[in-house]
Amino acid sequence: MTTRRATISDVAREAGVSPSTASVVFSGKTPVSDITRRRVQAAAAELGYTGPDPRAASLRRGRSGIVGVVVGSSLKDLFLDPVQRVLMDGLSEAVAPLGAGLLLLRRGSDVDNAPSLLTAPVDAAVLLSCDSATRDSLSEVAARGIPVVVVEGDAGPGVTRIALDNRDAQRQAAEHLRALGHTDVAIVTLWRDEAGTRGFIAPGASIGIEVTRERLEGARDVYPDAPALATTASSIDEGLAAGRALFADPDRRPTAVIAQSDLLAAGVIRAAEEAGLRVPADVSVTGFDGVPVDGLAPYELTTLVQDAAGKGRAAGLAVAALLDGERAASVLLTCRFRPGNTTGPAPR
Repeated sequence: MTTRRATISDVAREAGVSPSTASVVFSGKTPVSDITRRRVQAAAAELGYTGPDPRAASLRRGRSGIVGVVVGSSLKDLFLDPVQRVLMDGLSEAVAPLGAGLLLLRRGSDVDNAPSLLTAPVDAAVLLSCDSATRDSLSEVAARGIPVVVVEGDAGPGVTRIALDNRDAQRQAAEHLRALGHTDVAIVTLWRDEAGTRGFIAPGASIGIEVTRERLEGARDVYPDAPALATTASSIDEGLAAGRALFADPDRRPTAVIAQSDLLAAGVIRAAEEAGLRVPADVSVTGFDGVPVDGLAPYELTTLVQDAAGKGRAAGLAVAALLDGERAASVLLTCRFRPGNTTGPAPR
């Protein structure tokens, strides 16, 4: 036997007020007297009523109140990355006025019955980057009438993009090193494809991740022959492994390393210290993102500062506009170069 859930009508009857009066006590949309509020709250407590059923509100609006966020990495990697955490904060802040929450969806999950962009009951979707498989599925998503916004990726024509000036920004770091006299430079990149292929990137090789490709292009605008070593994640451990590979041969060590994230740069610095190299006297290191990195002191990283929270807010505002039937223009955000004490003149 099941017990029927109390309704707002039950509360109103118990409190001796109209259902509309009881309703505004919970919604807060219209002022009511303190006496009436206390009477309704007491009746609700007596009946075990905790508030309106959110499912009913969703039915009335014709929306689920859910914005799907499609990520390519594991959720663990997502929340370990300070840039993605700040981005998610900005996105959550922007969709909150819609009465919406975020549902994280793994791209290409191999878990049986795991929700996907094609099956989850979402009102809109935000893609954190976009691989070819996801791009191919967007026609089915569009057929469901689900608005899509992509953050730093190309989902094809007609899809709102929130982009960063990755190429121009990375070029600034490379030009900074060139001005310091560096000619022997190596690049440590973010992941090059969804498979997470680690190792040196051959000249002309395909790079499936737009952020990685654009930042590499920016560095090679200045250093066209610089070797590039791909990692599998933006993490200190990945930067450490890459740095160890670059500094292993004393006769072929670069005098500067361009890392595509601050976490990778922190790992490269640790590898330099392991190899007995001084930063920046023996090797200069640049990062990208402008986020605090634990344990980096006394270093202040030379880096590109991006507005990750602004990137998330821009995506959320685009979702809100699209759900209101408005056009959402694509947005290009710019980075700021911030010199630190991890770069210096090339050693003689």
